[in-house]
Amino acid sequence: MDLKTIINNHGTTVRSIIKRITNEHNEDLEQEVYTRVWKNSDKYEEKGTLNAWIRTISANLSKDYLKSSSKKLDDSTTADETTIWGLLQNNYKQLLSGLGVTLALALLSFAIAMVIGVIFGMFSVSPYKWLRWTAEIFVDVIRGIPLMILAAFIFWGIPNLIESVTGHQSPINDFVAGTIALSLNAAAYIAEIVRGGIQAVPIGQMEASRSLGISYGKTMRKIILPQATKLMLPNFVNQFVIALKDTTIVSAIGLVELFQTGKIIIARNYQSFKMYAILAVFYLVIITLLTRFAKKLEKKVN
Repeated sequence: MDLKTIINNHGTTVRSIIKRITNEHNEDLEQEVYTRVWKNSDKYEEKGTLNAWIRTISANLSKDYLKSSSKKLDDSTTADETTIWGLLQNNYKQLLSGLGVTLALALLSFAIAMVIGVIFGMFSVSPYKWLRWTAEIFVDVIRGIPLMILAAFIFWGIPNLIESVTGHQSPINDFVAGTIALSLNAAAYIAEIVRGGIQAVPIGQMEASRSLGISYGKTMRKIILPQATKLMLPNFVNQFVIALKDTTIVSAIGLVELFQTGKIIIARNYQSFKMYAILAVFYLVIITLLTRFAKKLEKKVN
């Protein structure tokens, strides 16, 4: 494969990965990626892993670029990174950027998960057996696959399949793959929350409503769901907390969120104890606030 074909077919993927990791457009870095890909394209194309390898080399070179840039920053700064204050002073912009990606990933994936989870939760209590089976299969399959494997399958496996079948690259980048993986994972648990909330409402209310000639759908909307929603709300907040913590897992596919940002900083200064302590405080503050909110919400509902 010639260099021009590589740029035309994979340029969008390379640019998006470099922009997401380095937060800048870097033509020199792009050219270095293209050159490395061109030298080894035939070998990886024969194996059918060219697209996955391009993503990997783009992410790795971007991280190396960040490390080298950080070292130059070290030479020009007076802050001592052996102290927690020095670490924060030199790296607060990167940490805030990583925190922004983490929150965006958690919020977006949870919003999508709510839609999917409510749909399958309603399926699981449907009077139609095939809908109940569909919900049960979805929940069992997604909950039975570790999140890291699910994210890797979506980020590397599916693009590889699409490229081998169609010959065209997949538009799935690390953020999209992480969002899909987290959404599916959370949706399976939300479906169970919805099912449990609905089944917690005494079944006699459904029977009484149906005996009065009220349809199943109207009974659900007017009688069952309003009561079930009150029971579900605290669990939804708790599930969001879990989704927020799960964002650290998708860093395995190269997504530079808060945890991955911390790892990049540690690779530069080797201050693993202090850096991980800072990350723990970030997560602790956010999750504690959400947990307190869930408790207040639970008291208010009850």
